Order: sequence, then structure tokens, then C-alpha cells
Amino acid sequence: MRTKKTGINIGELILEKLKEKERSITWLAKKIDCDDSNLGKILRNSRYIHVDLLFAISIALEEDFFVYYSQKIKENRSR
Repeated sequence: MRTKKTGINIGELILEKLKEKERSITWLAKKIDCDDSNLGKILRNSRYIHVDLLFAISIALEEDFFVYYSQKIKENRSR
């Protein structure tokens, strides 16, 4: 599922990165001091993630998830 505005489903991208790094939602929740059941719901069902949460996840996974949005901004500028 992708959002209409950006075409990005950041939750799916985070879940893919967790799988690639062989990490669980529970591991991530502990790293960012968040309830794992709540985090799981956010990643699986939410189209949007608060910037502070996305920042914490980016730090924990050592992955810049903001780059996906930056790329979209660049694409829109070039149109």
C-alpha cells in the first residue's frame, strides 16, 4: 500500500529493512523505547509515521528513511 501523495509506504520499507537486517519489531521497539505491539500496528497499518518516530527508527536501524522523501521532492522539482 502506498500513499497517494508520495507513493511511499514507509512502514513497508521499514519492515523490509528489519527483515533484511534479521531484526524483529520487538528488537526495534526496545531500541527506540516503544511498545512493540503499538509499533507493529504503526508499521503495518499506518500510512504515515511521525517525524520523531521515523528519526528514532532511522538511528536504530542505521538507515536514512528520509531519503525516500527527499528523492520524491527532487523528482517533483524536475517536472
